[in-house]
Amino acid sequence: MTERFTFRLIAKDGKARRGEITMPRGAIRTPAFMPVGTAGTVKAMYLDQVRELGSDIILGNVYHLMLRPGAERVARLGGLHEMARWPYPILTDSGGFQVMSLAALRKLDETGVVFKSHIDGSMHSLSPERSIEIQGLLDSDIQMQLDECVRLPAEPAEIERAMEMSLRWAERCKIAFGDQLGKAMFGIVQGGDIVDLRLRSAEALAALDLKGYAVGGLAVGEPQAVMLSVLEETLPALPIEKPRYLMGVGTPDDIVESVRRGVDMFDCVMPTRAGRHGLAFTRRGKVNFKNARHADDHRPLDEESNCPAARDYSRAYIHHLVRSDEALGAMLLTWNNLAYYQSLMADLRDAIERGCFEERAAAIKETWAKGDIPPL
Repeated sequence: MTERFTFRLIAKDGKARRGEITMPRGAIRTPAFMPVGTAGTVKAMYLDQVRELGSDIILGNVYHLMLRPGAERVARLGGLHEMARWPYPILTDSGGFQVMSLAALRKLDETGVVFKSHIDGSMHSLSPERSIEIQGLLDSDIQMQLDECVRLPAEPAEIERAMEMSLRWAERCKIAFGDQLGKAMFGIVQGGDIVDLRLRSAEALAALDLKGYAVGGLAVGEPQAVMLSVLEETLPALPIEKPRYLMGVGTPDDIVESVRRGVDMFDCVMPTRAGRHGLAFTRRGKVNFKNARHADDHRPLDEESNCPAARDYSRAYIHHLVRSDEALGAMLLTWNNLAYYQSLMADLRDAIERGCFEERAAAIKETWAKGDIPPL
């Protein structure tokens, strides 16, 4: 395995890309879905299971880990990989989005952001330099710049202000990151739903010659069509030889459509959060286990799945667990959902390599449209 961070394109089909990131801790097959391990754990899952499902990389979050248990403590315990027993790559989100969405009180200016913890009300500060320092203490492999994410819709002047400041923060993050052998810092394209701002952001970040680039500030309230339009305009402005990461996305359909437009990496809490709320993602679409139709159904969720949660447990039992608020229900559905997401990514990678992405995508959507198997 290389001691450097590298990315190579293996195949293209239209704009869809099949590639591979190599790092000291392992290879990441792209297009890749990164399960969200916000606080050093993928909720309701053992990380051994997450790996067995095909995950090459997981995501951790600066905001949550700096508040609890604290970045310095994680460092004393050997770093996040050692602490969580995950020896493979970890990407850490800079914490900017959570500061904007979770902090009860915040004050933001050029230096960074001061915020009040949603946990205990204590005050904290996060600057671009401190965000990179924390990510270094966590020993993450791919580190994200600190940025300001604006929820849509928003006034153009507000979107432009946040985008310009995010660019200045990117420069400061690059300096703070330095030259860390085998690791990478990614910049984050901002600009809301305004194409000119997105292009300015992308071009300025490309000039910094970073190891990879993310598109942030999407899936924050805008329709899917807007998100896809922004991607179509923005991605061509990013270096073709660098990985492209769409942050916080999304549904299986979002992923298929974004891969079609050239995205390489994804993360989202959707499969784990849905699992904890009784919702399964399958090749036949979504299945709601709070629905009484499953109460007497002895059939499995998906008899063709390689995941034991989908193949070996009856729908009636899973329905019972969900309705009874038993922890095992959340565990089984999260297991199923992550298995489906990783199966989808493997399917898309194979289709791109074979040059049949459009045909495979159409077949996947056709099966979704047919819906779940009818009740007994």
